[in-house]
Amino acid sequence: MTSLLQPYLLFVGDVSEPGFAKTALGLRDWAGPICVGEMAITADAVATGLPRLSARDAVAMGAKSLVIGVANRGGIIAPAWVPALVDALAAGLDIVSGLHARLATVPELADAAARYGRRLIDIRTPPPGIPVATGARRSGKRLLTVGTDCALGKKYTALALARTFAARGINADFRATGQTGIMIAGAGIPIDATVCDFTAGAAELLSPDAAPDHWDVIEGQGSLFHPSYGGVSLGLLHGSQPDLFVVCHQPGRERMLGSTAFAVPDVREVIDLTVTLGRRTNPAIRCVGAAYNTAHLSAAEADALLAAESARLGLPVADPMRGGAAFETLVDACLA
Repeated sequence: MTSLLQPYLLFVGDVSEPGFAKTALGLRDWAGPICVGEMAITADAVATGLPRLSARDAVAMGAKSLVIGVANRGGIIAPAWVPALVDALAAGLDIVSGLHARLATVPELADAAARYGRRLIDIRTPPPGIPVATGARRSGKRLLTVGTDCALGKKYTALALARTFAARGINADFRATGQTGIMIAGAGIPIDATVCDFTAGAAELLSPDAAPDHWDVIEGQGSLFHPSYGGVSLGLLHGSQPDLFVVCHQPGRERMLGSTAFAVPDVREVIDLTVTLGRRTNPAIRCVGAAYNTAHLSAAEADALLAAESARLGLPVADPMRGGAAFETLVDACLA
């Protein structure tokens, strides 16, 4: 992968919905020491809690790259962002994007990058030569995070599990499948940017044969139930062939992100459908628990909800970002 110059300035632009600023928030939470601040073009843009800086102020603090921290619907570069992005190039920053749209296709950015000698780096570029999936079983152990919807914790859960596995002395790798995960891990395949015939093949490539005791903890994408992104989720499920999966959910979210005409399914529905479809390439697939994003709840409310949901589902339910006994129980279940 192309080397990214650090530290980063995180661009949140004019995005006011936190779900569409997941790249900035993910880098804040998992790569905070290399993020000097955030850059916005409207006062109501999502706040990461980092200092709000201009491009020139960020350069004075050591920033080397402006990372577009937005993952909007369709992965577009909004025209309203362009003047600020040009200013960042003029200030001396590379621009790093995980969007579907290519930076160099915006004439103003291409011209400014050439003029100021800066790089335009598109993370969401699959490697060449991805094969068609074979469905053949591979050695090693695999865990996939799946979701009731988009942008609710699949990456965070996979990162937290991989980190905890390693802390327990387990041989484990986090396998990134989205732009933010790739920026954090330094490697991976942007699954939703692959040609659909090769999505499952990309997942096989991402998680190859491994030692019998090695775990690949694979970052999930989208939701099998999402009317826009379900195809990506299915290809990733078939290609990753998980032995175990963890369902990620945000309590209180009732409508699909970006597709509000559709309701968010119950966790039990996701478990049942994932098992049904996952058995195609791994007949032994099973759900080992659920990870809930309870950031909007108090500690007492979260503890009560997690306990109640664990009893309802008959599985461990935890918030990986809160940790504690519930999360350790989920980890125990994964490694049992």
